[in-house]
Amino acid sequence: MTTTGNRDGGTPCSSGAEGLGHAEDRVFAALANATRREVLRLLRDEGPQPVQALADHFDMRRPSLSEHLKVLREAGLVSEQRSGRQRIYRLQAAPLAEVQDWLHPYERFWRGRMKDLGELLDRMPDDDRT
Repeated sequence: MTTTGNRDGGTPCSSGAEGLGHAEDRVFAALANATRREVLRLLRDEGPQPVQALADHFDMRRPSLSEHLKVLREAGLVSEQRSGRQRIYRLQAAPLAEVQDWLHPYERFWRGRMKDLGELLDRMPDDDRT
């Protein structure tokens, strides 16, 4: 079992999630929001962008988008670079590889279950009655 800090930043507490640390918790929390997933998709598909270009894709005020970008930045999923008065955001995909590594055993589990189901269905007699 891993430990993470409590909400007030004091003594660590038990997270109850085996194999996950505080950094992974931030990544999962960031990915839990559809707006943040869309920001990541935009950065993946269209490359680095200033805040205003990202904001143009959403029906929300720029301060609200800035909060989403802050969550993504704190999770290590985006980086920010100042260029004059603009802030340019860039996708940082390394934390997503860590999530994929964590999810991989579940993918193997479900592939095994689907294989077992396929084998069961193959053994069942065909029902030609219609």
